[in-house]
Amino acid sequence: MTRLSTRAVPPRIQWQLEQQGVHPLLARIYAARGIRSRSELDYELKSLLPPAQLSNTVEAAILLANAIEAQARILIVADYDCDGATACAVGIRALRAMAGDSGAAIDYLVPNRFTYGYGLTPEIVDLAATMSPDLIVTVDNGIASLDGVARANELGIATLITDHHLPAEELPAADCIVNPNQPGCAFPSKCIAGVGVMFYVMLALRAELRERGWFAEGSGQHEPNLGAMLDLVALGTVADLVRLDRNNRILVDQGLKRMREGRLTPGLRALFRAAGREPAKATSLDLGFIVGPRLNAAGRLADMSLGIEALITDDETRALNIAQQLDALNRERKDIESGMQDSALVLLETLDTSDGAGVVLFDPHWHQGVIGILAARLKEKLHRPVFAFARGENGQIKGSGRSIPGLHLRDALDLVSKRAPGLLLRFGGHAMAAGATIMEDDFPRFRELFAQIANELLSPADLTRTLETDGALEAAYFSINTAHLLENEVWGQGFPAPIFEDEFIVENQRILKDKHLKLRLRKGEQRLEAIQFNFSATPGARIRAAYRLAINDYNGVQTPQLMIEHIENL
Repeated sequence: MTRLSTRAVPPRIQWQLEQQGVHPLLARIYAARGIRSRSELDYELKSLLPPAQLSNTVEAAILLANAIEAQARILIVADYDCDGATACAVGIRALRAMAGDSGAAIDYLVPNRFTYGYGLTPEIVDLAATMSPDLIVTVDNGIASLDGVARANELGIATLITDHHLPAEELPAADCIVNPNQPGCAFPSKCIAGVGVMFYVMLALRAELRERGWFAEGSGQHEPNLGAMLDLVALGTVADLVRLDRNNRILVDQGLKRMREGRLTPGLRALFRAAGREPAKATSLDLGFIVGPRLNAAGRLADMSLGIEALITDDETRALNIAQQLDALNRERKDIESGMQDSALVLLETLDTSDGAGVVLFDPHWHQGVIGILAARLKEKLHRPVFAFARGENGQIKGSGRSIPGLHLRDALDLVSKRAPGLLLRFGGHAMAAGATIMEDDFPRFRELFAQIANELLSPADLTRTLETDGALEAAYFSINTAHLLENEVWGQGFPAPIFEDEFIVENQRILKDKHLKLRLRKGEQRLEAIQFNFSATPGARIRAAYRLAINDYNGVQTPQLMIEHIENL
């Protein structure tokens, strides 16, 4: 069951925003999202939080500058998702540009997720050691890698951890750690993505090298424009689903502006082309649902080094070739996911999920790289926390979970570990997403315990999906201009794109490709085209619908179209 809830709009704040020159519709939408002044919508680069506020960026810059001056070998150890890939690409591009022809060697390593798991493990350090690095720099990982950093220390390899994940009570004994969530860090933007952290470290490094005279006239070294990498920062930030506070919105807005102006890296331009999208019309939705998944497909099904290569090459032809490979991998991922969803729905029919608050599924044929997406899809369908497991090695199975508001998934796993010591071989994550590894023989025990804990932590109200809307949309705003106005703003996690709700008369309906519902709706004297993807039931003559205002571009002709999120018969 889904309940529609209209966001509260403080009238005085809405009026103040309008008086400050904000478009009346945007003033209403922004007031409902906590914006109190137009100044909060100033997304100029000068408004970014200064790097010095992020603890240890100066120390990290000194460590990197010393390594460059010493002609050391710097190795970036990346994560295998879009945030990790873009963070790695920012690091490679920035470090190579700043090192120039100094003799310092900059390289990267992205371990296979199925062989080495997550984070800087001792095994990954041993693999890295074959490349003889003087300094290992982690991006989007490492804050929990106590054993890996200890192994690097044994081998005499210095370590710089750049990460944004929540730390445990004990921190790794690295030479330097940059993480806004580590104890004592006062950086206000705790939700910055891994790529954002790396971008800040590169800003600090450039300042340090500038102070040392590294880029002085006659030095032979050229100072790079780090703003040129904001397209990568925007992509990683949106794709990682971090909350878009003002600082993150600045990073995303600046990146989107560069894309729309055609100032993007060849790999990103190629990914847009492979997806059939125009960078000149780039939106937050494109980054999250079009470009990001194509990059992620490499980490899910193959090797994320393919994605990183796409982002660091300056060869347009090579970039397009890799982008086409990534597009093919994404299509393969969709096919695998579709088959897994079908088998999951069959499994669900054998389980009674009406009373249980937590759902745990396992199929030995499922692909490890796709179980996270499967869990997310099932979570959306059932509005229950879901864990999906796939078979690993040595009798182990690996699970990926997605949660709903009301259940902190990582905390729920912590309860499982306390009530059944030894059941979880490994676990970690956040409130809404987490992972766990168990023995296959322990699956029934885990399923029972997780369901029990979910029942304890979730109230009946939590199990009713609530879809927040921005209320009705005035008749004058059903237009292409309004759709463009909304598209050009920055939306994302914690700062959601507007969804409206209205009552309509259904004048016509037809089914497309056996799964999409095409509608012609009437509201007063207005007639509107609408579509609902993957619909579950045909509507009656009168409906209440929650929808996004979008643009239908057919043969070069643009018309407004409603993207239906939810329908209720009246």
